[in-house]
Amino acid sequence: MDRPEDRAKDQPTDRTAESAADGGDGAGRGDGAAQRSRRRFLRDLSMVGAGGVVGAAAAATVDRTALADDDKFPANGPATHPDRHHPPKHGHVDVHWNVDTEKKLVALTFDDGPMPQWTPMVLDTLEKADVPATFFLVGRRVLDNARILEGRTARHEFGNHTWAHKNLATMGVDAAHDAIARAHDAIEKVTGREPTQLRPPYGHLGGTTLLAAADLGYDVALWSLQMVESEYVNNPPGLVTYIVDSVVPGTILLAHDTGAQDRLVALKGLPDMISGLRAKGYEFTTVSELVAENRK
Repeated sequence: MDRPEDRAKDQPTDRTAESAADGGDGAGRGDGAAQRSRRRFLRDLSMVGAGGVVGAAAAATVDRTALADDDKFPANGPATHPDRHHPPKHGHVDVHWNVDTEKKLVALTFDDGPMPQWTPMVLDTLEKADVPATFFLVGRRVLDNARILEGRTARHEFGNHTWAHKNLATMGVDAAHDAIARAHDAIEKVTGREPTQLRPPYGHLGGTTLLAAADLGYDVALWSLQMVESEYVNNPPGLVTYIVDSVVPGTILLAHDTGAQDRLVALKGLPDMISGLRAKGYEFTTVSELVAENRK
């Protein structure tokens, strides 16, 4: 995501303070000297004031220029349709980090697959535990690894994680729309179901992300808790404890079924996390089913 640059601020010299330090109050001088000193004090004060006014006017000019030349800024994309004659097809997009509910429900989510590296292991674990999850799939990986999902789609939800996992927040409208639409078609072709939840890569939201989601009828699913595997590489049971203790009703939990090797800490700990959460009365659901609870 774009970050604002730090701007250096000029600090004007306090000339009135310098005058006072030099005896500007006229102490020890004759009346004439005192009057001249007061006149110099007032003159300097007026110059500082005038400088402040000029500085403010210059700042206002810079601000106006920035607004007028916003096409020069790094693109986050528009939040309104660039073609003013064609608004988005859908009137709103819901964005969920978690869901407000008193029911002990939690949604497991897995990003970036399917990949032969670990996706089959995750599917095996979930099948053995009779747990549904939401997989946010990368479109081109779906086509390359379709066999991984064959016969294993009934239990789970499959969301859209774009075609090639590029940052939607830096794309133009057409590119963002294409990245989501291509993945949509691939997921529907392989799983037989149309995805309705979009998770933008890196969780980055830009205007084009929301606009493309609205055009294509998606809601956006982020997360409220994630596996922090790198912090528990030398203490895998500690990650299990952390997750079980951190889940609250309505949590959307982020994991990955491919990627850096340390992510195996979370995936190997899944059976214990599932049993630990069930012992606390939690039930597992998909993101869409969790969101539906919030709409009842």
